[in-house]
Amino acid sequence: MARNAGEPLHLAVARPHPVIIPVASGKGGVGKSFLTANLAIALAEMGHPTIAVDLDLGGSNLHTFLGLANRHPGVGDFIHGAAPALEELLVDAGVPNLRFLPGDGRTPFLANLGSAQKQKLIRHLRSLPAEYILLDLGAGTAFNTLDFFACAPTGILVTTPELPSVMGMQVFLKNHLLRRIDRQLSVNGFKPLRPLFKALLQQPMERLPATLNGLKARMMEQDAAAGQAFAGAFEGIRPRVLFNMGSGPEESRMALGIRESLAEVLGVEPDFFGFVFHDSGVRRALAARKPFLTGFRENMAARNILKIAERIVRFWRNPIPDSATLMIKHVLQFPESNAPKSRL
Repeated sequence: MARNAGEPLHLAVARPHPVIIPVASGKGGVGKSFLTANLAIALAEMGHPTIAVDLDLGGSNLHTFLGLANRHPGVGDFIHGAAPALEELLVDAGVPNLRFLPGDGRTPFLANLGSAQKQKLIRHLRSLPAEYILLDLGAGTAFNTLDFFACAPTGILVTTPELPSVMGMQVFLKNHLLRRIDRQLSVNGFKPLRPLFKALLQQPMERLPATLNGLKARMMEQDAAAGQAFAGAFEGIRPRVLFNMGSGPEESRMALGIRESLAEVLGVEPDFFGFVFHDSGVRRALAARKPFLTGFRENMAARNILKIAERIVRFWRNPIPDSATLMIKHVLQFPESNAPKSRL
């Protein structure tokens, strides 16, 4: 039908791309799902349309931290074709501007997605209608978890101040980088380097290069193009590190050692995005089946989370120079008397 003179011309308006924030950890039990849920609530309360997605397939429990029942279809139904679009599966989370995409629900064996299923899921996640999309990933370094973490330019790595947790976080980041290098070697003119890369990784521990720069140097001995491949894989890498369940401000100083270790071993500079104190209100919120942030807003951990949400809005797309020192100065402002002294 022809448009009459004077009628408005309706142009298709492109939907802006959401900011996707994967949340991962090297070990379980560090509070990854707790932080994902409550950061999503904080962003939504600030007026930003937000979706919290449970991608801990095989162990989905994000709904418990949102105070929701495990009775909604989710990613599992999408994977098996019961729902044609992820958007149809979004659940009102009970907070203005916040919706929830459940994980496997009661669908078994979703921890082992095929490559085509995984790519389809990532493609549909990117088209969800939101300003921020937070992905709660499974702990550890399975390929699915690494690939979900890599679906965005950068993500959040959660650790507690305990050494095993910090080491687990660094192992996750190392595997993430190795996965990126392997993907880089699968494209363009780098494919001849891939067998060399695989062979180097399969060497006995005593012969394996101790750092990623050492691995690059070993590969460049065979082919100078390895330098270009590594540069492409590392482009834009700047993970955001969150400390959770801290027992005192002094623990924030660990950031300095972590920064040095990541620079030396992996050749990356992290941004330290915040420090959350341990809070007994978390257990009480879970027992009451209510979100922590909405029920314990005056608690120390709630204030920490709100501050991190503000940093996400202000700084997510930009690096924070000397972030370790800045975070330490901020955390040390909390007097010892106000910081929790013990964990439950």
